[in-house]
Amino acid sequence: MPAGLEWAGEPPPAIEKLTARGPVLVHFGCIGHAASVRTLPYAVAWHLRYAEAGLTVLGVNSPRFPVAREPGELAAALERIGVRFPVTADNEYTVWRAYGCEGWPSTFLWGQGGTLRWFQFGEGEYAATEGEIRALLPAGAREAGLPTPLSPLRPADAPGAKVIPPTAEILPGGDPERPLRASAGSAPIELGFEGAGVAVTAAGPGELAARLDGGDEQVVEVGAPGVYELAGYQRHGSHRLSLRASPGLEIYCLSFAPGVA
Repeated sequence: MPAGLEWAGEPPPAIEKLTARGPVLVHFGCIGHAASVRTLPYAVAWHLRYAEAGLTVLGVNSPRFPVAREPGELAAALERIGVRFPVTADNEYTVWRAYGCEGWPSTFLWGQGGTLRWFQFGEGEYAATEGEIRALLPAGAREAGLPTPLSPLRPADAPGAKVIPPTAEILPGGDPERPLRASAGSAPIELGFEGAGVAVTAAGPGELAARLDGGDEQVVEVGAPGVYELAGYQRHGSHRLSLRASPGLEIYCLSFAPGVA
């Protein structure tokens, strides 16, 4: 990691010291990017399961959307979704370029001694990543016994799952850098989509009022900037969304989750 980075959470020691202790998982994402956020529960779980066995997990927030760029905002956004490992604000993409990332999210696993042993661009390969983590832990930790590997958190995450691509993301402001700012009397966003869920990248404070498939309206409070899930389904399907935002709320992106047939 380059020197002089600002961290949300306790700044970690130099990576050379960390890899002397055990493997280091570096997760690149954006707190406002739904695919990045979908991978975070796995990184959180691996941190909890294997930290005492020698694993270090570090996050790098390289923003695709201009949300949570300030360390305080980033810390609040991470707190909301339960991320406890250190995350650096890579606003100028310094770390992103140094690692050669090809998209959000990207994951790199360093072995003891600082050798790159595994990488993954995009979602998926969770079981394989955890298998590499377990294999790289110090021998003493492995001999003492490790937790049972994590089960898939979603049907689409299972190894070999046949996943159907969802509807492409929608940028209501027309550009990742330019959100739609809601005003009094604004018409709701009305759209049909296909997928196993829908989420919105928003910055508040304010409220989102969502109606799925003509059902009851659900109100979501937006505090810290980030991704807010509006609905999740076990399988891919066709749905309709009506979304209203309170005045002043900024909406950057509507994104749809992949699902199994």
